Amino acid sequence: MTSLLVTGGCGFIGANFIRLLLKEGGLLAESPYDFLLNLDALSYAGNPANLKEFEKDGRYLFVKGSIGDRYLVNKLLVEHGVSAIVNFAAESHVDRSIEGPEVFIETNVLETQRLLEASRQYWLNLSDKRKLIFRFLHVSTDEVFGSLGTNDPAFCESTPYAPNSPYSASKASSDFLVRAYYHTYGFPVMTTNCSNNYGPYQFPEKLIPLMLLNALEGKSLPVYGDGKNVRDWLYVEDHCEAIMRVLAGGVLGETYCVGGRNEIQNIEIVKTLCKILDEERPCSENANFYGKDLSNYSDLITYVQDRPGHDQRYAIDCSKIESELGWLPSETFESGILKTVNWYLENSVWCDEIAKREYNRSRLGMA
Repeated sequence: MTSLLVTGGCGFIGANFIRLLLKEGGLLAESPYDFLLNLDALSYAGNPANLKEFEKDGRYLFVKGSIGDRYLVNKLLVEHGVSAIVNFAAESHVDRSIEGPEVFIETNVLETQRLLEASRQYWLNLSDKRKLIFRFLHVSTDEVFGSLGTNDPAFCESTPYAPNSPYSASKASSDFLVRAYYHTYGFPVMTTNCSNNYGPYQFPEKLIPLMLLNALEGKSLPVYGDGKNVRDWLYVEDHCEAIMRVLAGGVLGETYCVGGRNEIQNIEIVKTLCKILDEERPCSENANFYGKDLSNYSDLITYVQDRPGHDQRYAIDCSKIESELGWLPSETFESGILKTVNWYLENSVWCDEIAKREYNRSRLGMA
């Protein structure tokens, strides 16, 4: 059996990655792997319900645990004959990192190093043939590159790192550790740096799901500053497809930037969501709005004080992965955002369960 270990697989991107592999006619059938192992500590944003339909799938096993537990990681690698690791496990919310940076250092730096070391020790004991096919793919973010001016060229693989938040600094540190394990030990790693993801199953502290759920409940839609911060938006399934391309054909030691080529201001994202909701679920049909004088969802938009160190613009030049691995995003922003809004409208039970969790809905979305 050839197994793939996914860490952080109950989070937003990890769960969509696993779903894309395991769904009927999914990517697992096209890959060299026949078994998928999901290791997740189930922190506040990890949600097993994202993968509930696969609980009895013979190709899949979920294990609750930390990537920093070397004994557990080694045990899983050995018992399941793992041939590749895709590391999604991370703390990933900028606002939380500003309020409490220590957990970001613990998870994104120290625990990533422990995962790397446990994986390297396992790799050293593989046969020469299995060593050649083993891969460790580290999933990172474009935020490690810092902030762009209006006319600056987009981030690419050679852009110098310049993180501006505790979150992005911790991810930059983990990227450097992955790089060091390749250059020092010859450990077969690759790294991807992606732009802002959106799509189904995203925890509602991030911009798009937070605004959607607040709007549907008739709550304020808080926008930082003037709302003109720019992000490049990538539909999550396109990102997952890119990861599989890198895992299958990427060059060891290399990094690949993955973006959607959709640079949009935050305020325009919020207005787009309001417009779609106006069409799909008008205020007049929303029970939460009865007795309120609201003609459309955009009436809920409010501007609040900007957050410290808020990066002005992110943009990704994904020419390398396009030319070398033949990857292109399938979704336009228009098609992807409509799919996303409809998913949240059609999955009220999932949304209601998330709303019961103890997390601060007043937090603004990371964008």
